[in-house]
Amino acid sequence: MNLNRLAYFAAVVDAGSFTRAAERLGITKAVVSQQVARLERDVGTTLLIRTTRRVHPTEAGRTFHARCLQVLQQAEDAFDELAQAAAEPTGTLRIAASNDYGTSAVVPVVAAFSTRYPGCRVELTLGDETIDLVSGHIDVAIRVGWLADSSLQARRIGTFQQFMVCGAGFENRFTAGEPQDLAGLPFVANMALREPLLWQFSRGDDEQSVRMQATISIDATPAVLAAVRAGAGLSVLPDFLVRDELAAGRLVQILPEWRLPAGGIYTVYPAARFRPPKVTSFVEMLIATEQKVEAGGRGR
Repeated sequence: MNLNRLAYFAAVVDAGSFTRAAERLGITKAVVSQQVARLERDVGTTLLIRTTRRVHPTEAGRTFHARCLQVLQQAEDAFDELAQAAAEPTGTLRIAASNDYGTSAVVPVVAAFSTRYPGCRVELTLGDETIDLVSGHIDVAIRVGWLADSSLQARRIGTFQQFMVCGAGFENRFTAGEPQDLAGLPFVANMALREPLLWQFSRGDDEQSVRMQATISIDATPAVLAAVRAGAGLSVLPDFLVRDELAAGRLVQILPEWRLPAGGIYTVYPAARFRPPKVTSFVEMLIATEQKVEAGGRGR
């Protein structure tokens, strides 16, 4: 297959004339006519009806023209992707992330990205509210949990576990053999979640749903961590936020043999055909970091 012949044929159909097609392509009319004739010989079908005033595609030509446009567009996209992959990240990279994951995981990657690509500026917006990426001019958002259906493009780059935790020493105030025993204990509710009080525990084939009673309600996950660490009660927090706290003994995991639902970590983009180098390079660095964390056993 000669892609040039497809391009010449498509140009003739679009222009309705060999002469105008040649002018658009910047070559001679004879070359266009010769290449289209060879294309017709290659496919064994008449693609164009030539008159003194205009050139019209046959029925087969119209079908073939639609396919040619797809093939040529895919070829152009492939070259564009290669060109972008070879380009150095420049400009301003605008990122949105939640307070908890953004602070603990995204900020270190942003720092490493800025060191590697000093010609690229980064603007990081942290918050638990969902930002409209288009109106906010956000290049990529990092979201954790469970995504709602939307027209945005998303890619899952990792997972996280959730742990029921309390401050060190708080576990001595009660005895819990199974999840139902936790229902009446002091609980710090994270109002940034859709359902902050109802939790599904599982251990093998055994499952238990527990509705906690909030003694304190807070709308920011890092503040929930601070309250739990200060002895306010139990709460459920993501592993990336409590990993160091558990290792240092400042927090204690309650009922570690029971598991809570795991969540996903996603990169979310506005709908677009291509991602600029600044976006793809940053996401690659974030994925590499996330893979290292998961390979090391997140939170365990």
